[in-house]
Amino acid sequence: MDIEVFKAIILGVVEGITEFLPVSSTGHLILAGGMLGFAGDKAKTFEIFIQLGAILAVVWMYRKRVLSSIKGIGTKRANRFLLNLLIAFLPAAFLGLLTHSLIKHYLFNPLTVAFALISGGIAILIIERTVRNPVVMDTDEVSLKRALGIGLAQTLSLFPGVSRAGATIMGAMCFGLERKAATEFSFFLAIPTMFAATSYDLLKSIHSLNTNDIPTFAAGFFVSFFSALLVIKAFLGFVTRHTFNSFAIYRIIFGIVILFYYL
Repeated sequence: MDIEVFKAIILGVVEGITEFLPVSSTGHLILAGGMLGFAGDKAKTFEIFIQLGAILAVVWMYRKRVLSSIKGIGTKRANRFLLNLLIAFLPAAFLGLLTHSLIKHYLFNPLTVAFALISGGIAILIIERTVRNPVVMDTDEVSLKRALGIGLAQTLSLFPGVSRAGATIMGAMCFGLERKAATEFSFFLAIPTMFAATSYDLLKSIHSLNTNDIPTFAAGFFVSFFSALLVIKAFLGFVTRHTFNSFAIYRIIFGIVILFYYL
C-alpha cells in the first residue's frame, strides 16, 4: 500500500470518529497529522475532503428526514424544522465569513487547540452538574428562540479545539433540550454548517489538487464516511444512557497530552 494512502486511511478514521463527538476533530487531526508528517497545503485540502465524507454520513443516516423536509416544504412541520436550522446556522456563518482568515492564521496551532480542549472539558463538567430537567424532548419541539441560542453557541466552535459538536450539544442542553434531542439537533445543524465551510475552503484550495492525489483523497473520504456512520449510530445509543462527563475528562487529558507533545 502507498504510504500516502495509508496516512489518508488513518486520518480518515480519526476524522470519522471525532467529528460528531464533543472532543474536537481539529485537535485530533493536528496531532495525528503532525505525528504522520502529513502537513502543508495538500494536507489542508485533504482535511476538507474527509470532513465532507463525515458530513455525508449524517446526510445518509438521516436521509428520510432530510428528504421528507425538502418534499414537505410548505407544511408546518417541515417549515419549522428548516427555519430552525437556518436560524441556528446563520450566526456562525456570518461570524465565520468575517473572521475566517484571521482564525486560520492566528488560532490554528497546537497551543490554542490544547487550551480550547481543556477549557471545553471543564465547561462540559460544569454544564453536566448544573443543567437539569430538560423541557424539549424532540427536535420538532425546538422553538425559534432556542434555535437561535444554539446557533450562538455554535459560534464558539470557530475557535479551533472547542468542537462544533461540543458547542452545539452543550448549548442545546443549556437551552432545555434533552441529551438525545440536543445530539440530533447538532447532527442536523452540522449539515448546512459543514457543507458551507467545506465548500468555502474547497473553492480556495482547489488549485492545489492534481490527479496524483485522487487515490489518497478518495481513501480518506470513504474511510471518513464509513467510520462516521458507525460512530453516529453508537453515539446516539450512548447518550440515551450516559452523561458527557467521560468526554470532558478525555478532552482535558488529551489537551494536556498535546501541550506536552508540542512543548
